[in-house]
Amino acid sequence: MAWKYNDRVIRVGRSWTDDNNVTHPTNWAVWSDADKTAMGLVWEAPPASFDERFYDSADVAKSLSDVNAVDENNNPILDDDGNQLVNKGLKTGAIEQVKRDAAVLLAPTDWKIIKAAEVSSYTVDQATLDYRAAVRTASNTIEAAINNAADLDAFMALYDVPVDDDGNPTGNAPISDWPDEI
Repeated sequence: MAWKYNDRVIRVGRSWTDDNNVTHPTNWAVWSDADKTAMGLVWEAPPASFDERFYDSADVAKSLSDVNAVDENNNPILDDDGNQLVNKGLKTGAIEQVKRDAAVLLAPTDWKIIKAAEVSSYTVDQATLDYRAAVRTASNTIEAAINNAADLDAFMALYDVPVDDDGNPTGNAPISDWPDEI
């Protein structure tokens, strides 16, 4: 990631001053690694990459399940009314997103359902009814897949888009396998 001196990042192409008030030249980056180390510079490797959707850091996975919030002393964190706060797990967040997605997909045809309920002479076309049923079925299927994910690997697999032997997508990721809009 960067060369540091006493936890201070030393920028390439800029001079820097050490603890003995020695100013080092702007071309310090051409020094060998051994010379840099001898001058007190330390190489800080970049952090391991990780998928922030599923991990808090490279080696700390987010919880699949909801967890009661606690402070550093493991005491419950309460809201103003004295209720236990809860940190939502990945499954809860994913299910909430599925419900929002379904609502967005259904919204453009909601007016037809409302009109049919209010105006006895109006009939909703079958294509709309079929589409709305397919959205609800897909929502239920996706939610079941989320709930049935036994571990983080199974949960992450829900986000994988299926591909053919050439790497071309062949469908939607299970987490977003919605019917085509009408």
